[in-house]
Amino acid sequence: MKKLVGQVTPEEKNEIQKLFERTNGLNELAKILTVDNAELYEKLVKDMGETRSKFQNWWDKMSAKYKWESAENGNWEINFETNEIFLVS
Repeated sequence: MKKLVGQVTPEEKNEIQKLFERTNGLNELAKILTVDNAELYEKLVKDMGETRSKFQNWWDKMSAKYKWESAENGNWEINFETNEIFLVS
């Protein structure tokens, strides 16, 4: 089930979209990177952790600011074209 629970500003959307795109890029890089290049691998792991943390912090901050409805085992998602936030459960 998908339910509209709110909307964010274009600036807020841009912030999460950059993090979303970075996460996707890092995930793609992780698929082709081997442990043989230890230095690059460590940088990737560190960057993935930091990016995921920033991503989760954005959702935490926005949900507190806008008081979005939540659900056990549910998650929010954003429509990047409309800035709308949906609860998916």
